[in-house]
Amino acid sequence: MIAQVIATAPIQTPHVDWLAIAPEIALAGAAVLIILLRAIIRRRPGATMTALVVAGLGVLAAAGTLAWQWIHVRDDGRITTMAGMVRVDGFGVFLGIIVVIATALALLVSVAYLRREGLEGPEYLALMLFSAVGMLIMTTANDLVVVFLALEVLSIPLYVLAAFDRRRLSSQEAGIKYFVLGAFSSAIFLYGIALVYGATGTTSLPGIADFLSKNTLFETGTLLSGFALLLVGLGFKVAAVPFHTWTPDVYQGAPTPVTSFMASATKTAGFAALLRVFLVAFPLYKPDWQPAVWVITVLTLLVGSVGAALQTDVKRLLAYSSIAHAGYVLIGFEAATERGIEAALFYLFVYTFMVVGSFAVVTALSMHGDADHSIAGYRGLAARRPVLGSLLVLFMLAQAGIPLTGGFIAKLEVFAAAADAKEYVLVVVGAVATVVAAFAYLRVAIAVAAPAGDDTAEDASMLGGSTYELDGHGGAGVVTTARRRVDLGTGLVLFVAATMTLVLGLVPAAFITWASHAGFLL
Repeated sequence: MIAQVIATAPIQTPHVDWLAIAPEIALAGAAVLIILLRAIIRRRPGATMTALVVAGLGVLAAAGTLAWQWIHVRDDGRITTMAGMVRVDGFGVFLGIIVVIATALALLVSVAYLRREGLEGPEYLALMLFSAVGMLIMTTANDLVVVFLALEVLSIPLYVLAAFDRRRLSSQEAGIKYFVLGAFSSAIFLYGIALVYGATGTTSLPGIADFLSKNTLFETGTLLSGFALLLVGLGFKVAAVPFHTWTPDVYQGAPTPVTSFMASATKTAGFAALLRVFLVAFPLYKPDWQPAVWVITVLTLLVGSVGAALQTDVKRLLAYSSIAHAGYVLIGFEAATERGIEAALFYLFVYTFMVVGSFAVVTALSMHGDADHSIAGYRGLAARRPVLGSLLVLFMLAQAGIPLTGGFIAKLEVFAAAADAKEYVLVVVGAVATVVAAFAYLRVAIAVAAPAGDDTAEDASMLGGSTYELDGHGGAGVVTTARRRVDLGTGLVLFVAATMTLVLGLVPAAFITWASHAGFLL
């Protein structure tokens, strides 16, 4: 009987276009292979380097398939597969490339950090790859259920990574806070999906748009409530105010390479979902959700900028800076025009290099324990470590929006998009926020460039070296720093980040055109 039923009614499975999910397969395959090799190699020397090679091959494979996807989308149009739940278009490929770049840079920075802190490398690298898989899924998700699944796939490894250094209470605290608040945001997002489904009868983004275009809802309370809950859930991932409270503590307590990964790749994935959900599924209800986004944008800009100016710890300063930068991307989203999307995409691209470069310098300068990152500890850095000091100043000035850097062009693009959309108040608020935040960045730059004072020994101990007296006759002596060499991986990350920060400021036209094409292909 069962055989007859199967013969007469075969199971229908959705068509799978393997090119559409090839980047995720590459990263997931590399992560699984690392775990298998870990079971074989165990604690033999070279386990971390072997895992890094496998991870690097996975990232290269993902990058290659993303390039292949871009060519296909450009020439033959978008790819829709798996019953319409996955949509590969220029928008998704562009943001996927940013995720892969951020992942590669974070992996390179992590190796020396893991060795210095005595942490297990293979598990760490595998978790980072698994999280990146979730981020790539989020960039191409075409269904609210897939967005939720991607959100969980990217979040669960990050909870573990934030608490990865079990010997530091601040790392454990960061992991617990991120887990608890992340669980709440996921539950809120899932409830929002339920309300949107109740109002439209589908979770497909194109299906929702089609239903709303053909039907008039006389009672919109359920749908608007769904909007609000979806916005809250995704607002948590991009660290928008007032859903930002986890950011300073988690960024400060998590291992610094993890923080750089969260600040770049996670934010990109969050904005990928936010932009796609609201611009694909709810374009007709723009007048209903735009006011809420406008308020969130203003709050995010002001709280992030003022908060950064009040900090004395570099990692907390960069945490509030990350909040402020989310506000600039939200300006492009709130404009909800083609130029607004282009500006938001370009800003995320530029921001990735600025923030990863900043955290790479912090990682290179931090001591064993990764605990003290006081701004005072950077005083006189330009004299002791001129290359690292110069790079840190470059990244700070770029985030402040100083001309000839990518940060200046990125801010100019979002302001121009807001002006085109006649959002002049947002332009003014963004300009004020830029001035306020510049104070925070200039504090770090001035500390780096300032001559070392009497507290040189204390400062040097915070910058990755030991101090000793050269005067053996009871005099005041001279305190110097025993320099710790910057490893090859971190050096490569610093070179790439600094080069791209300058290139994006000096010759941005090609990258702006690329972002424009990606937005047009949404």
